[in-house]
Amino acid sequence: MSDLVIGFEAQEIQTSSSTRSARLKWVIVVDPDLPVGRMMNAAVCVAAATAQAVPGQFGPERIDGAGSAHAGLPWAGCSVLAAEAATLQRIRTSAAAHSDVYVADMPLAAQETRVYDDYLSRLGGLAPDQIVYAAISLVGPRKRVDRIVGGLKLLT
Repeated sequence: MSDLVIGFEAQEIQTSSSTRSARLKWVIVVDPDLPVGRMMNAAVCVAAATAQAVPGQFGPERIDGAGSAHAGLPWAGCSVLAAEAATLQRIRTSAAAHSDVYVADMPLAAQETRVYDDYLSRLGGLAPDQIVYAAISLVGPRKRVDRIVGGLKLLT
């Protein structure tokens, strides 16, 4: 792992600007051939890992007129895209080759085990080309992320 921290500095957080003006872009790419529940699970899991690792992605919380709090959301946006398994593997490999791109992935092995240590053991026995991904989350410079995901469609 790189010591480089990928994220937004406080002065970059511009909640009044278009998401397209942000320096970094966040995308989650999911295998649309999975059952809906597994797609959602994979997307949420890689989003949670990304939220923990990449600072400055969330805007401030807001209190509504009744006094209820609403959590801050990704002020720079997050697109959820679709790609079949082979493309997910290519995206993962390409993104991991760039130190300025944060990558969180969810191998199918994570959904096929119920004990985290079993998942870790299973994953540790796989060569990189044997890993099948359910979802991948990327955060990095806008143009680089656009090149990596190259024209993928939104998940529908």
